[in-house]
Amino acid sequence: MKKLSALFIVLSLMATSIPMTQATDKKRGKEAKKEMKKKASKLARKEARKFKKSKWFVAPGALPMDKQVEKAWLLQYEDDENGYPLYLVASGNSVAESQSAAKLQALELAKLELAGIVQTNIVAIIENSVANNQLSREDAASITKTVAASKNIIAQEIGRVVTLFEIYREVGDKNMESSVRIGYNSKMAHQTAKDAIKRQLEEQTEQLHKKLDKILDF
Repeated sequence: MKKLSALFIVLSLMATSIPMTQATDKKRGKEAKKEMKKKASKLARKEARKFKKSKWFVAPGALPMDKQVEKAWLLQYEDDENGYPLYLVASGNSVAESQSAAKLQALELAKLELAGIVQTNIVAIIENSVANNQLSREDAASITKTVAASKNIIAQEIGRVVTLFEIYREVGDKNMESSVRIGYNSKMAHQTAKDAIKRQLEEQTEQLHKKLDKILDF
């Protein structure tokens, strides 16, 4: 009887501790987000001051530069449920005769940089798969070669990106320089890359396709 009473007490304590733990975790999560925002705001102000000192400005009607840069920093700090970055972030700069042309070119360069980041991540996964004996060196070499040739295709197929900030400055008498920073969901970016690489590997064996699906199953 005493043992049953003791067991009941332990179970009761466990039952009451679960919501307390959840509440504590929730509180810690809020505190972490608050601290993250504080840090992002500080970094944003510092970066915005540098931009303004170099004569950069925002387009009429756009958010103030401090707010745009803060948005960029906050997005870079966001993680998914596994603790990995939720967004990939890339930048692009371009000079053209008009503001709109400079922005368009800067966006394309940012997408190309984004594709390069995805490429690097996939190559790392492939190398790790070789180390873990999930892929042979021959298969890895074939996929890596295709990945290296897919950068432009990946950049072209990247969907709607989040423009974190866009700033401009005059260059010389006629030209305008644009600098943009974009964000793209990590899972979507890797899925885009995976689809592009698979299409490039259409002439390869079905077995290699299956191996690719397995190692790039994000």
